[in-house]
Amino acid sequence: MNDIIYMKKALMLAKKGQFSAAPNPNVGCVIVKNGKIIGEGWHIRQGEPHAEINALKKLTENAYGATVYINLEPCSHFGYTPPCCKSLVLAGIKRIVIAMIDPNPLVSGKGIKYMKKHGISISCGLMKKEAESINKGFNKRMKTGLPWIQLKMASSIDGKISMSDGNSKWISSVESRKDVQYFRAKNQVILSTSKTIIKDNPSLNVRYSDMNQKTQSYFLNAKIKQPIRLIIDSNNHIKPFHNVIQTQGKVLLARLKPDKEKWPKNTKQIIIDKDNNNKIDLLSLIYKLGSKKVNNVWVEAGSQLAGSLINIKLVDELIIYLSPKILGEKSKDIFTLKKTLKISETIDFRFKKIKRIGKDLRIILKPKLKSKSYNKEKYYEKKLS
Repeated sequence: MNDIIYMKKALMLAKKGQFSAAPNPNVGCVIVKNGKIIGEGWHIRQGEPHAEINALKKLTENAYGATVYINLEPCSHFGYTPPCCKSLVLAGIKRIVIAMIDPNPLVSGKGIKYMKKHGISISCGLMKKEAESINKGFNKRMKTGLPWIQLKMASSIDGKISMSDGNSKWISSVESRKDVQYFRAKNQVILSTSKTIIKDNPSLNVRYSDMNQKTQSYFLNAKIKQPIRLIIDSNNHIKPFHNVIQTQGKVLLARLKPDKEKWPKNTKQIIIDKDNNNKIDLLSLIYKLGSKKVNNVWVEAGSQLAGSLINIKLVDELIIYLSPKILGEKSKDIFTLKKTLKISETIDFRFKKIKRIGKDLRIILKPKLKSKSYNKEKYYEKKLS
């Protein structure tokens, strides 16, 4: 019973890194001796000490004979920081309770093997599902090479995202738009299209002033790590005057060929292979993000990109802000799919969570079937070389 209590504490600490730790995983650590917590810590950002080291630095007494609770296997290799498992051995830790083995092949099982060899008792698997849920993007990238993709849409109750004249401001409520800031802040990349940029001219950044109070409480002095804005722009429509370019933070323009515009320092053009329709190859683009250590991607775009991502089974979570409005039959549908589906071909999702946000419902759905398995080596070696 005490193991569960302390592991819950470690998981709570891990979540403190959800806005800053990427591309590293969210990790929390609790050190217990004689039934008392004597040290705790979490991983804040890449290049800085890991959770175990931060916990050891905050010890209130000697850790000899203590038990460590941690949601992810301690690292065993030299990266930006030295191996944590060696520090735990040197500290005299007697027992370690680990929620899940690290999916990183550089680490996986090696840290446990090292600590066992040096006399530390290891328990593994406690609250494994909870541990997996706070590092979905990291886990998926390590296993498949692809980041975790959340697709956000705002829709009326008749499944429309804009009026027939294209006007979509505002389908969702103020509260829903504040809620979106939380999700933007948690992701490393916000993905959109030139069509959305030209139509709405958004900034697509994270704004402290637009957050709800709960989300604001996560940020000290409004200090925010801005996600990269990635815009699919096959035909080079985006120009330096657009708000997304003028707003502080890094911008990537995914293109088939570069243009000769004079771009500010925050903007870079990246060249992606074309698909059979002479457009950006979405799978190649997403794999490129994975190769650049992107764990989580937040998609805010129109029905066409949404439908394309669903068609090729790249969406891990679909988040719909459902407004109690009816826009009418000539308004634009929420998804543009390539063909008319038969009942046997329907793309099935299952409800994961439904919550009232202002006047809207926020519905989180997961695909009923797992994401399609792709040949990672094909894209890493051939398309991204």
